Amino acid sequence: MLKTVEIAEARQRIFREWSGFRGTEEIGLLDALGRCLAEDIIAQSSLPGFGRSTVDGFAVQSRETFGVTESLPRYLEVIGELKMGTLFSGQVQPGQALQIPTGGALPPGADAVVMLEYTEWLDEETIGILRPASPGENVIQPDEDATPGEKVLEKGSCLRPQELGFLAALGILRVQVYLPLKVGIISTGNEIVPPEKTPLSGQVRDVNSYSLYGLVKQSGGQPRLYGIVDDDFLQLKDRIERSLAENDLVLISGGSSVGTRDYTVEVLEDLSGEPVFFHGLPVKPGKPTVGIVIDGKPVFGLPGHPVSATVVYDLMVDPLIRYGDYREVLRPVIMAKLTRNFGSAAGRLDYLRVRLQQEDGQILAEPVLGKSGLISTLVKADGVVEVPMLKEGLLAGEMVAVKLF
Repeated sequence: MLKTVEIAEARQRIFREWSGFRGTEEIGLLDALGRCLAEDIIAQSSLPGFGRSTVDGFAVQSRETFGVTESLPRYLEVIGELKMGTLFSGQVQPGQALQIPTGGALPPGADAVVMLEYTEWLDEETIGILRPASPGENVIQPDEDATPGEKVLEKGSCLRPQELGFLAALGILRVQVYLPLKVGIISTGNEIVPPEKTPLSGQVRDVNSYSLYGLVKQSGGQPRLYGIVDDDFLQLKDRIERSLAENDLVLISGGSSVGTRDYTVEVLEDLSGEPVFFHGLPVKPGKPTVGIVIDGKPVFGLPGHPVSATVVYDLMVDPLIRYGDYREVLRPVIMAKLTRNFGSAAGRLDYLRVRLQQEDGQILAEPVLGKSGLISTLVKADGVVEVPMLKEGLLAGEMVAVKLF
């Protein structure tokens, strides 16, 4: 009999019992892509540190341009041209302008920059201003990107290319980050054989060890394969114990159903001395999922069918490995028109695999139908559509949000 709980409750129980311990290390900025900060980042100085022009044009005192029009320009004396990487030694006075490039340092006395397109040369030393500029227009202020003492990145933030550039701009070249979680992966079942072997009738090659290995790597974890275990209580117990001793989190593929030879629940309850937190989630595919925390380490028994295992991994495992909590994993989403009806039962989450195609300038989502044991349905699909628990299916022509793989 399955012990089904809602996904929110399952997550809450796992997170509450998990020790949450994650080691840290200091690494160089160029090695930090995708890693999550183990400390807040505090700016030690202003950024950019000086006023900068955002356009090619002329630095002016903005009040000198008030009221000007193309038919009634304001003529200013050009006192020079600023070169990139240099500072102007003088000061812009009323009636004057300094030619300035994009990124150039705003000279003393000026508070705005007029774009080159809104000026005209009268002679070699005089320009006409054709449009007024407000104070601060086309200027980045000295502390607009960061101010001294400001928390610019929070602990737990995962670093993207833009964060690397931001840290470099602040002069921060080494950061304290969390160590990747070590994840043990065990496949179970008498019918499972290694991929290098030719399966006999009734046998299948080990798919989940490899797909889960890739998913863990993609989440930023360090996967370790612990091989295939037969449907044997003592053998499975020994392998789980070893995996728990050597890792932060354990994934067991198969053995989560309620068959007479599925020992995962029995072994986990023997090791923990208490019932599993849940044995079943209201999701299709992926219902027969097991979850528990043993010695502060989460252990998940995933369904043996590849599609089911992937769906449950995304719901229950990916956020923990990626962030150390259950915040939402932001994935690219594209809106598309569903090409056919899809039925669903109220009271559970359904995940529909779809293939995207473009027709007459419109993006279509074509359902990739097939049983959860068919790995090819994942290969053919570009993403999934989540059917909410209270909805009884989707209609052809309906616009759906496709989460891309």
